[in-house]
Amino acid sequence: MRCLKYIVLLGVLIACSQKKSAVVGDTEYQINQNNIFKDASTSPLKAKDLRVFEGLDFFPFDSTYIISAKIMRTPDAEWFNMKTTTSRLSRERIYGIVTFKLKEKTIQLNIYQGEENMNSEEYKDYLFLPFIDNTNGEDSYAGGRYLDLRIPDDDTIEIDFNKAYNPLCAYNEKYSCPIVPRVNYIDLKVEAGVKAFKK
Repeated sequence: MRCLKYIVLLGVLIACSQKKSAVVGDTEYQINQNNIFKDASTSPLKAKDLRVFEGLDFFPFDSTYIISAKIMRTPDAEWFNMKTTTSRLSRERIYGIVTFKLKEKTIQLNIYQGEENMNSEEYKDYLFLPFIDNTNGEDSYAGGRYLDLRIPDDDTIEIDFNKAYNPLCAYNEKYSCPIVPRVNYIDLKVEAGVKAFKK
């Protein structure tokens, strides 16, 4: 009987442990994002939101939003101060201009390179693609979304809009987030990536 009690107790503990570490998401990227957000040591969420967090809301994965784009580098682009949601200014330059087709429409966007990242061994090849589209303010965050990219070896670069994410200030106003330049407006509904966060 005592052994049976221990077995039952062990089963309860295992079940609780599995429930605590359960991952949510349809893709590896979504699962990783949810793990970051539910971990108190890495989550940008406020304590009250973290307590009830069950997972980010994503658009369904859609392979048509994985784009192979042409990139035209702009090595002579000048550095400028990109505005943020706070008084901080982010020192950036246009690394290149990407051109691709999405839903039969030709799109051109600026890809940015941060001065601070260039001085970091880990992020020296990091590129930043902020964009706004016609889902903003309805299905997605009103301020637009971001994509992280890496410097490609040739003149093409893969852009996966399924990995579009919200600025951290969408979850907590204590963060300072670059404001998406108007030039990076996509006159379409980009129904891919993370949706607006419901607090």
